[in-house]
Amino acid sequence: MAVRPIVVVPHEVLNTKAREIEEIDEYVRKLAYDMADTMYQAPGIGLAANQVGEPVRLVVVDVQYAYAEPKDKKKNPIIVLNPRITTCEGEEIMEEGCLSVPDFNVEVARSQCVRVEGVSLDGKPVKIEAEGLLARVFQHEIDHLDGTTLLEHASALKRNLYRRRLKKKGRRAS
Repeated sequence: MAVRPIVVVPHEVLNTKAREIEEIDEYVRKLAYDMADTMYQAPGIGLAANQVGEPVRLVVVDVQYAYAEPKDKKKNPIIVLNPRITTCEGEEIMEEGCLSVPDFNVEVARSQCVRVEGVSLDGKPVKIEAEGLLARVFQHEIDHLDGTTLLEHASALKRNLYRRRLKKKGRRAS
């Protein structure tokens, strides 16, 4: 498949609520596989379709590959169409980063355990009981599908400092 460019803030697609996927066709399959290639290349542990400029409800997640020993590295992406969180439990605060918000980290409170429901690429219902890092990544990626970036989890001060830094970089590049 192909590696796609990852869009970064302030790209408008990142603030757009993604639309449901109604038909699983070749376009959706190719998008999913391209997203997996893009996630591994970045490298990242999760990617939402709007991060590659496609405002559709599709996420790709693999929390094992990035942290595996070289001899144990095996790509096993979890691909979920139209994902939604149906139950949440507990709370944990951890620092997060994001491929679409480069050079920015912020502590985010998320549920420790979630149930994610959606559809697989072959059209079958999917139910995933996730905890720890996997739960966090699903919540982060579903935020993207709802038009919420990591910046919205930061204080107004930290957001404004980041935006000023972006503007400054932009002026230097011109």
